[in-house]
Amino acid sequence: MSAPYEKVSVHGGHSGTYCNHARDSLADVVQRYVDLGFSWVCLTEHMPTRNPSLLPPEEAAAGLDVAALQQRFAAYFAEARRLAEQHADSIELLVGFETEAYTGYEAEVEALISEFQPDMIVGSVHHIRDILYDAGESHYQQAARACGGLENMYCEYFDRQLELINRFEPAVVGHFDLIRIFDPDYPQRWQVPAIRERALRNLDRIKALGLILDLNVRALAKGAAEPYISAPWLRYAIDQGIAICTGDDSHGVDNVGKFLPETVQTLTAAGGSTAWTKPVLRRHVH
Repeated sequence: MSAPYEKVSVHGGHSGTYCNHARDSLADVVQRYVDLGFSWVCLTEHMPTRNPSLLPPEEAAAGLDVAALQQRFAAYFAEARRLAEQHADSIELLVGFETEAYTGYEAEVEALISEFQPDMIVGSVHHIRDILYDAGESHYQQAARACGGLENMYCEYFDRQLELINRFEPAVVGHFDLIRIFDPDYPQRWQVPAIRERALRNLDRIKALGLILDLNVRALAKGAAEPYISAPWLRYAIDQGIAICTGDDSHGVDNVGKFLPETVQTLTAAGGSTAWTKPVLRRHVH
């Protein structure tokens, strides 16, 4: 039997109210965290783009435009703050958001931090060459072709991730190796020197800055054999003493806490600790 651990999530709380590829209301998602006995949770809704050409597919299909996304994001922050106050006796809710890293993201992230004063942010890279590569396998292959091949795409991903890390020092680095999402042969990529060197470089930078790695369980919900962070990087992060913390990346009530026990077992079996580090906003905006 595994040892007891504190239930937390550094990356979660997407809901159908404010994200078209999620389900359920934010209030119901938060209530599920409370019911499952989570101590603290970071609510990290996706940032809204100001570029019409980068509207997420579900939002575009629903007829939402840039202005609607901005309004919805403001409503998210208001509701999340309300829920944090409402449930303060049961759970600590850190209200933040998840970045993107498409063209022009820097000014957008700075503006959102300035306007909403989040408790923390998750630094994530979902775009390569402004293609939402995790939207589906066809998008993934499109991004790979734009880069001149899978290995180049991996390299571009880790280069953009480092840029984001250096620019904003996000409290949490989201799903470190998400770039593997539609690549069944990804363990082979980790042996490619150009990719491996970049991944280790980024981990070293995360350590130097004292950031937290999101041990993201959602990969298991999508049928992957291991969470994001893949085993080689997880072992390296543990050996280097990098802070690692579970993130359920919930996109609805039924995702809350799902696969958390399995992921904690993966972490502890690799020698990692469940003495979680709680994120704080790092105001190093350049």
